[in-house]
Amino acid sequence: MLLDVRTYVCRPGTIRNHLSLYERIGKPVQTRHLGQPVAYLTTDTGDPNAYLHIWMYEDAADRARRRAAMIADPEWQHYLAESAKLGALESQRNQLMVPANFFSPPRRVE
Repeated sequence: MLLDVRTYVCRPGTIRNHLSLYERIGKPVQTRHLGQPVAYLTTDTGDPNAYLHIWMYEDAADRARRRAAMIADPEWQHYLAESAKLGALESQRNQLMVPANFFSPPRRVE
């Protein structure tokens, strides 16, 4: 199993609009290609402009295949263009992680 942990930071005062845009036009196409995320989280403490999501894949090849299909989808390209117009994203950090050998992985949610 491979976990893609993504942390994003929005410009102050823009996170609500950014997440609303994602919910309306990004989420449907993204979940069509990637399935449901393990988690999609906003902060309760810490940086109020940050959010995190985690996607689970079988392995690097599964991740590459699913993400390539999503990136080629015109609906995803439309979302990216609208997100760029909004201009809310300030930074992004991605980490590909694997579970420790003593951890029982969660089941993939589709």
